[in-house]
Amino acid sequence: MNDVTNKDLCVLSLGAGVQSTTMALMAAQGEFDKMPDCAIFADTGYEPAGVYTHLDWLEAQLPFPVYRVTAGNIKDDHLNGINTTGQRFASMPLFTAGGGMARRQCTHEYKISPIRKKTRELLGVGFGERVPKKLRVEMWIGISTDEASRMKPSRDKWQDNVWPLIDKRMSRWDCRKWFEQRHSGRTLAKSACIACPYRDSAGWRDMKDNDPISWTDAIEFDAAIRNKGSDGIQFPKYLHRSMVPLSEVDLTTVEDEGQINFFNEECEGMCGV
Repeated sequence: MNDVTNKDLCVLSLGAGVQSTTMALMAAQGEFDKMPDCAIFADTGYEPAGVYTHLDWLEAQLPFPVYRVTAGNIKDDHLNGINTTGQRFASMPLFTAGGGMARRQCTHEYKISPIRKKTRELLGVGFGERVPKKLRVEMWIGISTDEASRMKPSRDKWQDNVWPLIDKRMSRWDCRKWFEQRHSGRTLAKSACIACPYRDSAGWRDMKDNDPISWTDAIEFDAAIRNKGSDGIQFPKYLHRSMVPLSEVDLTTVEDEGQINFFNEECEGMCGV
């Protein structure tokens, strides 16, 4: 398939989760007015193995290219106290014993920036060059009606964010239903870093029950960041909002606790769409 450089672009931001997977497959079946020129998947290097397996399958279903881009491995970088350029840390939104959460810089560095960089490359715009006014990018983002509060305009004047699922008035449940009707037997899950602090108790319990490799990895990461001071925060830090070591958390479901789905409501990095 030919590359898509030096032309106005229609780009699908692919998180490989429920919404963006459905959006990509709907596009492939002609259910929107146009077809994306390509999709871009920003790989943090720390996704569950099932996400990569799903992405391999999804790529084979699409008539347009999928570019996998990365700014590095977020787990290794955080534990080494550096960011994507080898400088000081990109803070993750870890829960702190001092109250609240640490700053969230990981989304921008490991998701937004790599997609932006690849988009500029596809436009034929070099590093440090201005995007010509005549060039425009339409960025498809997989936000559904139940997450409409996450809709935000692009900070780049040359890019217009659009939300095809919103236009179709599709909720997350609608996306699951659409997928199940056409791909019975396959499962869809959130695409998010193994150690994402925005994962709720139900999500952690699902990982514990169904993905023991990722669960063990998350427990090890949680222990490793406890008193690590490379991000400037001296308080003990945790992955779970209870500020209890992940291996000791009571993983009662969100519904049982009567809490909001924190992972859905707070994560704005498009990691799970």
